[in-house]
Amino acid sequence: MLTIDQAIDLALAMPLGWETTPPEAQAVLGGLTSREREVVALIARGKSNAEIADELVLSKRTVEKHIGSIFSKLEMTSRAQIVRWAIEQDLLKDSPSQ
Repeated sequence: MLTIDQAIDLALAMPLGWETTPPEAQAVLGGLTSREREVVALIARGKSNAEIADELVLSKRTVEKHIGSIFSKLEMTSRAQIVRWAIEQDLLKDSPSQ
């Protein structure tokens, strides 16, 4: 049985069945979901997994899953590669944290 926090994290991590980003833009952005792009932007701002979890109101485990998905979709192995990619894609301008 899940705790209420685990159930909330699970619900928030589930896809809604639609994206606010058009399919063409998703392809350009490595197929990342809007939540994954938020995580990328926060990684690029130097945030730790715990800081990302606090800012996005997620569990640290959910953040780790998002990062694993990001690594897989972008075929990357380091946070430094993600930072470079985020800068190249101009994702920092939309980041909630300055």
